Amino acid sequence: MKYPPTIIYRHRRENLKKCSLRGLETREDIHFYTYPQNPLPSLSGYLLLTLDAPLLQKEDDSLGIFLIDGTWKHAEVMYKQISQPHLFITRSLPKEMQTAYPRRQDDCLDPSRGLASVEALFAAYILLGRDPSGLLDNYYWKDAFLQKNSFLL
Repeated sequence: MKYPPTIIYRHRRENLKKCSLRGLETREDIHFYTYPQNPLPSLSGYLLLTLDAPLLQKEDDSLGIFLIDGTWKHAEVMYKQISQPHLFITRSLPKEMQTAYPRRQDDCLDPSRGLASVEALFAAYILLGRDPSGLLDNYYWKDAFLQKNSFLL
């Protein structure tokens, strides 16, 4: 089955040296857009991964994946600016998933929740039955993430 391309909306101030999605920019199945410079394409038929939304289900497998990539503070602003119910649906990942990305307390509201962008993308691919090959190839904490979330595999 051919899926819609994954859309990543990356904040222009995202530190690319720390960005977990680094290295995926050349993939044909993932399209990057920079906030606020690049207008987004239509998000009809896409799901946004976010906290506190209904759980991602296998039945969502025909939908495209949309991720907001930025610090928690930037992502919140980006979400508010694009958040219109008719644009996309929201889904969350299982709460028992754990990040391997090291965070400081002031990086986010609750450092125990929320995954690095590449972790969330990988988990969504697995849960939707898509091939996640190559997604974690450049992720420094790949082994720790896979070990912490071995129930996914």
